[in-house]
Order: sequence, then structure tokens, then C-alpha cells
Amino acid sequence: MNFFSRSRWTSRIRNILILLATGGLFSMGTLLLAQTHATPSVDSNKPAEQAFKNIQVLKGAPADEIIPAMQFISNALGVECQFCHVQNAFEKDDKKPKQIARKMIEMQMAINRDNFKGEREVTCFSCHRGSENPVAIPIIADEETKPAANQPEPLTAGLPSADDVINKYVEAVGGVAAIEKISSRLEKGAINFNGHDFPVEVLAKAPNKRISIVHMPNGDNITAFDGTAGWLGSPGGRPSRPMNAQETEAAGFDAAFHLPLEIKKMFSQLRVRPADKVAGHDAVQIVATNEGKPPVRLFFDKDSGLLLRSTRYTETPLGRNPTEVNYSDYQAEQGVKIPLQWTVARPLGRFTIQIKSVEQNVPIEDSKFQKPASPPTPEGKPATK
Repeated sequence: MNFFSRSRWTSRIRNILILLATGGLFSMGTLLLAQTHATPSVDSNKPAEQAFKNIQVLKGAPADEIIPAMQFISNALGVECQFCHVQNAFEKDDKKPKQIARKMIEMQMAINRDNFKGEREVTCFSCHRGSENPVAIPIIADEETKPAANQPEPLTAGLPSADDVINKYVEAVGGVAAIEKISSRLEKGAINFNGHDFPVEVLAKAPNKRISIVHMPNGDNITAFDGTAGWLGSPGGRPSRPMNAQETEAAGFDAAFHLPLEIKKMFSQLRVRPADKVAGHDAVQIVATNEGKPPVRLFFDKDSGLLLRSTRYTETPLGRNPTEVNYSDYQAEQGVKIPLQWTVARPLGRFTIQIKSVEQNVPIEDSKFQKPASPPTPEGKPATK
């Protein structure tokens, strides 16, 4: 079929990879960063200029934050890598937008340094709003603006406590005893992007092991968390690579097998805030934080108590990249309700995963989650990129 012709496939798969890459809430959100950007496994202890060629304005930034920073620019301007970079030669300065981007980064840093005590209050998105060109003219409202109330109610007025929300979530899922009876899960289904389906398998094991495998026409793409560290595998003979710190944190959240029982342990502070409707459901929001980390926002159905949405942010030197996951199609499996559909959305697009079959308490060897050894090079040394 035409979709699988080489030229069209290359273009379409690049879009899929950009969408899936780095920092997603669902572990598949970290898929294929290495393939998308031909990125080596970089040492986060190294500064960017020691790991990449021709780094100028982001010198001193941790090496593993450079690709997320580039993705932030893509998100803020609604463009892809080739807007600024030469394909397969990212270090070259042949394109004018790359020169302009450097000046804009310097301007952003100067504004924040000189006006906001170095806090990152202004970003690329402050002006661009998803467009190549900054928004310079105020937008005319489509309808009359409603005046704000003189005495707004406190943010938490009439809302339940965080403990009440989490406890209701636990009971909605099935209760502590039912949750703890399940120790492993094998799910099979399909990931849909832009109208095209690819088979996907998700294997999970308590307390915190998980591996997701997407079967693509050119091989399997793998995202895994072995209980301590995460790793990524991509097709085409490329060696598997370890996740960076932010990818590992995201994968660890997704790998929490008994999530309803773990939320209180995972975060140092849980604050309840009001929320707009989520997929037509009245919702209550919990803002979960750990010191020095971006918040995680969890949205629960006010009536059922089930988790409807989670939103997390990846920190970069230029701004935060958001990822949103919407959970739906909850079904009871052996007394425990689990979502069989979730949609992962980022500024450049979204994909949906629909689970079609579930097996629980099946034996899964720990070796399934372990990163395979890199194949040896002709010189007999492990392959690196």
C-alpha cells in the first residue's frame, strides 16, 4: 500500500517518532528518542558542548537536556527539526532560522536575568504561541468578556481533601485487598496514530517493572523500566540505550503497578485544586509535587473517583514540555478496574492506545525487563553511538 512506500513512510514515521519521543507520562512517551534525533546515550554529568558539536548559547547545560530543549522550541513554534537544522547534520549553521534561534535564546535568557531575577518567566512560547512568527497584535475576543466576581471563593472551598480524593480512587478501582491480589499484567492492543494502527504489548509486574513493545514494520520499539532504571530499544540494528534522568522518572511513575496505593508515597505534597470538565466529566484536580521538580497534575472524576487525566512536565533549559494522558474505557478485570484506552497528547500531536486483551497474575520473568547487552563491534568492544 502507498503508506508503506519508502519515501512516505520515512516522513510519516518521523512524525510518529517526534510525537512519541521523550518525557511522556505513559512509558511509551519516551519511545525512540535515539532514532528520532540520532541521539547518543549522553552522560548527564557532561556539559552539552562536550557531548554535541557546535553548541554555542547553551554551553554548560547538562548534555541530556539539549534534545528536550530543542523539542521545547518545536512545541513553542509548531515546527519540526528541519525548520532550523540540516537533516542528518544538526551541527551545521547553513539555515538562517538556526542563527535567529540562537539570538532568541540569548534574548529570552537576558529578559529573565535582567527582569525576573533569573527565574524563567518568559519563554519562546510567551510570544510565538505555537506559530513560526511571534504574536504581535492583541487578539479580538469572539464574545464579550464576563467580569470577574468581586470576592472569588478560596481555591479549595467546597473541595475534598487530597486524602479523600485518593481514598475514593482506591475504592473506585476495587479496594486495597483487590488491588494487592494482582501482581502482574499482560496487555495486548494497538496504538493508533494518524489513522494507522500498530500492534502493542505492555507487560507489567509488581511493584514497579514495565515494558512496552510496539511492533513497527521495520522492527520493535521498546520502552522498559526494570525497577531501578529505564532503557529504550529501537529497530534497525541500533543498540538499546539507557534513559536519561527525566525519562527514567516518567517511566518509573508509569511502572508503579499499584498506582492508587502509591501516589501518597511518591510525592511530598498533594494539593487539591478545582478543575474544568475532563471528557465531559466533572473533575477534581490534585497537584502533586516533590521539591525541585515540576508538578504532576492528576484529575479525578468527582462522581466515580477514577483517574481521568494526568499531566506532567519535562524541564528543559528553555521551558517545560507538557505531556497529557487521558484514561478511559475502564473495565473490571478480576475485581480491579483498569483503563483499556489512553490517549497521549503533546503540543505536536497525539496517539491513542486501545487494549484489546488482558491477562493478570501470569508468570513474567524479571529478565523480560532487563536491557539487552549491546552487540560487539568488529573490534570486539560494545557498540556505542
